[in-house]
Amino acid sequence: MNEAIERAAQLRRLLHQYGHEYYVLDAPTVPDAEYDRLYRELEALEAQYPQLRTPDSPTGRVGGAALPQFPPVTHVVPMLSIRTETDVTEQGALAFDASVRRELGLDADDAPVEYAAELKFDGLAISLRYEAGVLVQAATRGDGATGEEVTQNIRTVRQIPLRLEGDAPAVLEVRGEVYMRRADFDRMNERQEAAGGKTFVNPRNAAAGSLRQLDSTITASRPLSFFAYGLGEVRDWPAQPATHSGVLDALKAFGLPVCAERTVARGGAELARFHAEMGERRNTLPFDIDGVVYKVNSLAQQRELGFRTREPRWAVAHKYPAQEALTVVEAIDVQVGRTGAITPVARLTPVFVGGVTVTNATLHNEDEVQRKDVRLGDTVIVRRAGDVIPEVVGVVLEQRPMREVVGGDLFNPAREPIHPPYRLPATCPVCGSHVVRVEGEAIARCSGGLICSAQRKEAIRHFAGRRMMDIDGLGERYIDNLVELDYVHSVADLYALTLDDFLTMKRRADERDGVTPETVQAGKIATRWAENLVDAIAASKTPPLARFLFALGIRHVGESTAKTLADWLGSLEIVRRAPAALLRVLPDVGGTVAEAIAEFFAEPKNEQVIDQLLAHGIAIADEHAPSARLREKLFATGLCPSAELLSALGVPRLTPVRSRQLAVALPGLGALAALDDAALAAAGLPADVVAAIREWLGQDDHRRHLIELDALCRTLHDALPTQADDEGILAGKTLVLTGALPTLSRDEAAALIEAAGGKVSGSVSKKTHYVVAGEAAGSKLTKAEALGVPVLDEEGLRKLLAG
Repeated sequence: MNEAIERAAQLRRLLHQYGHEYYVLDAPTVPDAEYDRLYRELEALEAQYPQLRTPDSPTGRVGGAALPQFPPVTHVVPMLSIRTETDVTEQGALAFDASVRRELGLDADDAPVEYAAELKFDGLAISLRYEAGVLVQAATRGDGATGEEVTQNIRTVRQIPLRLEGDAPAVLEVRGEVYMRRADFDRMNERQEAAGGKTFVNPRNAAAGSLRQLDSTITASRPLSFFAYGLGEVRDWPAQPATHSGVLDALKAFGLPVCAERTVARGGAELARFHAEMGERRNTLPFDIDGVVYKVNSLAQQRELGFRTREPRWAVAHKYPAQEALTVVEAIDVQVGRTGAITPVARLTPVFVGGVTVTNATLHNEDEVQRKDVRLGDTVIVRRAGDVIPEVVGVVLEQRPMREVVGGDLFNPAREPIHPPYRLPATCPVCGSHVVRVEGEAIARCSGGLICSAQRKEAIRHFAGRRMMDIDGLGERYIDNLVELDYVHSVADLYALTLDDFLTMKRRADERDGVTPETVQAGKIATRWAENLVDAIAASKTPPLARFLFALGIRHVGESTAKTLADWLGSLEIVRRAPAALLRVLPDVGGTVAEAIAEFFAEPKNEQVIDQLLAHGIAIADEHAPSARLREKLFATGLCPSAELLSALGVPRLTPVRSRQLAVALPGLGALAALDDAALAAAGLPADVVAAIREWLGQDDHRRHLIELDALCRTLHDALPTQADDEGILAGKTLVLTGALPTLSRDEAAALIEAAGGKVSGSVSKKTHYVVAGEAAGSKLTKAEALGVPVLDEEGLRKLLAG
């Protein structure tokens, strides 16, 4: 028993030390596994010998039995509030200093008053009572005279020591703030949302709600933190410091967390400087503050100054502009970003928050609007921190506009909200194109990438890029002017521009900007730049199919995917007609990419722009018959669809196994569209799969799309070569380039690989066949070696290409 007593004390001491290093100092000296091992050992000892369990045992942090209520606690030293200075300028600090000097009877010639300046945390005030160094009680502020006991919950906050370090006073009441760091708050809300639970509006509400849980195991699951900032009752502390800053240093030495963002200031000017510096850093701090606090540093001077009613004369809270405020939603509109992202925006009754008047606030996306249930007419909490775009963080449901409906009785009439839940519009408010939201993505987007004016500049920049249509010289400045001065509404309009258009555009832009070029001053007009642009646009009219597809700016379609589409489908006509199911069977084209491609070409306005491009003389330079390899992807035998194509249709319950069964029996996709019961019966499909196929055919025009896919497959079947052409030595191979090769540029090496039928990828995986490494090859080479992928130098690549 003596050994158990000694070991339990040793374990408590070690666990207190390691916990303080981890949670307070953020400098752990042992791995988590070692802490866990010692914790389990102490837990086992206390289970074997319950009498060894002490009030300061770390095993008490996990929470205990639920409480029926919070008992009242009378504060021996009242927890009084301090006066708030609402003048957020430097005058607030200067006025406080002048007041203190006046109360102390100081003249202008007397030395400046010394102050302790610290942060005003946005959390919940708590009083911790330590007797003989052990935490025995914790209480909320309450009304200042009486609070609620929350000891069991406070024990779960790992930053708060259960036993003080060093030679602690007989009684020490520590006043401080329980709060929640922003990152911890965000992670907690993510967990809550994933579990289908309630999310919190802000860290302060989350911290306060966590401490008022009757079940302390819930509090233990919340990521609470603590800062000490003052004292209550103190007994038998011979070495008590004479200043407030000294007290904070002593509390830190006792093992209590004390915020490092504090200073000792002399006079009002230094207080104002601290207020300004913390204001600039406010949004970079890991926790919320709503101001700073000034306290006369000398405890003797504090006693001399005393109190004014229930507020000390020696302290003040100097606030910052409020970062949250209440206002009313007058409308919910949507904004269209330069990439087509559709963002709901709340139009608000003007409110002053975060130092500015806010009239609009982002609602992020449709899911966020529905999660927060923001509706027209709602009273909402708006937050603006620094330069961050204002956002709606929550709804005050008690103030939602309601109306009476049939039902209920005289004393409890039935009521419902006046306004329905918000729904994102089905069409873009800028161009009228349909709005698309890819499964698994939070952001909805306008599908009219080639026509939408909100996306126009970005679409043209991409289209004209070097690796796309390569319109040399058409830089950002010219594109901005062409769009802003209304010369170009879509990429097709580029091919209708004349020399006069460019020269007139330049003159108008110079007039708008108040610029007079030197050539104009000299009585001349420079035209060479415009002639070069006209020539560059004309030279871009015969692009390879892969470059043209890449230039269209289809979401998720990069160079590699564009090349896959061109190599396998061969012509722009086939690519435009290909539905998502057919695209899914192509290598490296997943479901999300296939849907994006199909949605792009399904938008009539995009099709209109492509038709205009062709009418302006765009001629694809390298169109060819579809790849013979497509036959095995689409067909089993004859016109019978392959199992891979059937799986790509997305029919519920039509698994790869069931698709193989169906492929053997189905004469063509037309038979599936006609719901050929004989074919389904011959396939031996279970009744639930047959029912799923029937239901799928009855939804969302699936039957019509299936008939169109059948027609396209028949066209492809007739156009496919009878056997594969010479596809090159690297057909079906994927290579990755890294580092600088001796004589070949990256583009030249990629062109050689692609000409030999290979594919160039940007990342190394188990599917990579070769990595071509040059000088200063980096992480790709390391990964290739780790995966056992063959590595070639330039000479090795040339030998591979030569067969």
